[in-house]
Amino acid sequence: MPTREGTMPQLDINTYCMKYDLVILTDRRYVNPEIRNPYVNNVLLEDELVQKAFERRGLKCRREAWDNPIFDWSSTRFALFRTTWDYFDRYNEFSRWLDQVNQQTQLINSEQLIRWNVDKHYLADLQQAGVHIAPTLFIDIGSKQSLIELHKSQGWTHTVLKPVVSGGGRHTYQLKQEDLVAFEPTFRKLIRSESYMLQPFQKNIVSQGELSLMIIDGHFTHAVKKIAKEGDFRVQDDFGGTVHPHIPSQAEIAFAEKAVAACHEKPVYARVDIFYDNDNQLAIAELELIEPELWFRLCPEAADRLADGIDKLRT
Repeated sequence: MPTREGTMPQLDINTYCMKYDLVILTDRRYVNPEIRNPYVNNVLLEDELVQKAFERRGLKCRREAWDNPIFDWSSTRFALFRTTWDYFDRYNEFSRWLDQVNQQTQLINSEQLIRWNVDKHYLADLQQAGVHIAPTLFIDIGSKQSLIELHKSQGWTHTVLKPVVSGGGRHTYQLKQEDLVAFEPTFRKLIRSESYMLQPFQKNIVSQGELSLMIIDGHFTHAVKKIAKEGDFRVQDDFGGTVHPHIPSQAEIAFAEKAVAACHEKPVYARVDIFYDNDNQLAIAELELIEPELWFRLCPEAADRLADGIDKLRT
């Protein structure tokens, strides 16, 4: 990952008096990046595909860091979350920003959806709506139960532990029965700061990969398969995972669309991460509604679908 350093744009005051149909939200690392590598180049390419799709429809738009303190958010009709990939490291600041900006412009996806989706307790809501998830135990901040007690309560011997507010594999750990005593001091430190979730280790994610299906304006557009690096269980490219185009089955598409339909309001875009669980049943890994990687570079026409969906909101 690039460092957090980045330069904020120096714009003439008249620029900020201009009106925009849409602002594409990023974080400051990607506004005028000093470090250019394949990762950053993909970020810029994806945002360019989105921006050009809107401009082809006559919409006036620009890219902007979400935390730019001098930008007037009331000068844009919509603000589209794209690559705000530092929000979970600065969540308190991000939450205050949401409160403020939601009063000045229309966020896409909405502030209500973002607050629901940012905390992985939303998985329980999906389960209640009939969408299959892996068995999940939520562990509240400050819990006094030990890892041995938590595992014994569920009958689990091989698990994955991760925060309920996170991204990019932050503080995600694979635990086996023989690891629990040694890991307990680390767990005690972690649980003092935030809530966590515990799930049985899903062997098929390692052997088969995890699927990401993009659902834009309610309909499937394209999919990828994410495969973990040999010897790892995390599929994120931060840890050496790789991404490959995937042609999903009708069952996989229907499952992803069902998950999106279970949201309390229709998201304009969603990435549905799914896998075959230890019983070989389709299950939700994540439902990404905030700032997901959408791999427009593999399917540029999906950027046009996104632009059409947002354009309809203007009427």
